[in-house]
Amino acid sequence: MSVRVTLGEEIMLLSLDDETGVTKDRSSTGWGVAGGILLDLVLAGRLRVTGGRLEVVDRSPTGVPLLDGRLERIADWVGSGRKKVSDWLTKDQPKAVRAAVESLCERGLVSEEHRRLFGLLPVRRYPETDGSVEREVRDRLTAVVVDGAEPDDRTCGLVALLHAAGLRRQAFPGLPRERVEPRMAEIAEGQWAGDGVHKAIRDLQAAVTVITTTAAVS
Repeated sequence: MSVRVTLGEEIMLLSLDDETGVTKDRSSTGWGVAGGILLDLVLAGRLRVTGGRLEVVDRSPTGVPLLDGRLERIADWVGSGRKKVSDWLTKDQPKAVRAAVESLCERGLVSEEHRRLFGLLPVRRYPETDGSVEREVRDRLTAVVVDGAEPDDRTCGLVALLHAAGLRRQAFPGLPRERVEPRMAEIAEGQWAGDGVHKAIRDLQAAVTVITTTAAVS
């Protein structure tokens, strides 16, 4: 992959229509993107997630603008204590999509277009300009979910978040549910990741699942 992107950006790329630049299922995408940003910060050693609660363990920058912007906000929000992961996801979900697409624009992977819906309402679209990164992500997902390869920590987390947020169709368009969902669930519940990372993935997945289910019912 020519450009190393974050988990949140990977989920965003999977959820953007390549040609129209429209976000598919914006609400669920927001939960997934917000969860992906948190997991990347856990993997970077900046956050700890235990028992469904979020703690900042290192406020130093990662060098990735998208992550550092969120880390600063999380640190201000959490303070010196611990707060519920679900509360942060609820707070950040409306903003996570915008932050991720802005980052993808800065990387040159998508472009921002301004149009008017029905000639009146201004809308923004983000068509893809460089498809190499998304292709790598889809190839990686296909390898572990469809072909049965062993996932690494990041891919395990990506699959778990996609599964929790209900983004199967965005990740595997054209494949039937029964072809991919059992394997996605197996990876999400499996022990491929290290113990600490697995616990964080489990807690984040649980928080995203509860929130998206509640939102769907509401």
